Amino acid sequence: MLRASGRSARAWRLGAVLGLLVMVGGGFATSACDSLYYKTMKRFGVEKRDILVKRVRDARKSQQEAKDEFRSALDRFKSVVDVPGGNLEDKYNSLNRELERSENKAREVHDRIDAVRDVSRDLFKEWQKELDQYSDRTLRAESERQLRDTRRLAENLIASMQRAEERIAPVLKPLRDRVLFLKHNLNARAVGALDNELVSVRGNVDALVADLERSIAEADAFIKAMDTSDAKSESK
Repeated sequence: MLRASGRSARAWRLGAVLGLLVMVGGGFATSACDSLYYKTMKRFGVEKRDILVKRVRDARKSQQEAKDEFRSALDRFKSVVDVPGGNLEDKYNSLNRELERSENKAREVHDRIDAVRDVSRDLFKEWQKELDQYSDRTLRAESERQLRDTRRLAENLIASMQRAEERIAPVLKPLRDRVLFLKHNLNARAVGALDNELVSVRGNVDALVADLERSIAEADAFIKAMDTSDAKSESK
């Protein structure tokens, strides 16, 4: 019961400052306002560790949404290529909307990864500095071990997120090209020429989805590890 209440209280505090997350840095603290941002959060009992976990959750959500959006864009592309007849301009407009949503999701994924990287860097910098404040060598050694383990988890997570992000551009570029091609060639012959490109576009999207799924799994593991660590701390 004490553990649950501790996590609930932390969740409540995070919810209570959502307005401040918008006002201070729009939810992503820039280098110019990091110090003020962290001080403001700390007044509400929200430490860098809590901010890191929240941003990992946000990044995971963005990657899940991006995965779904790119799959939707592929389905839309297939409908333009595979389904005969219909208004080609309507098909172009539909595919263009999918492209715009995909591009928006790509930017969101990038911003979320940057936000995770920023608070991760600041958290570990503070943690490393505070090791020198210990007088008990045993406690210092344990804290240093936890620092190494948590840093390794965070670095692996960020690397996985970055690998998935690198897959996005190879997906967006051919989709963007095909949408532009349709825009200036709204006729049956132009759509027929796209048929040969469907296989390569599908391959790009499938590879991206696989990388995003691996990155999402890494985020889940990181969040679970942090929650487990919280539970152990609260039980002491």
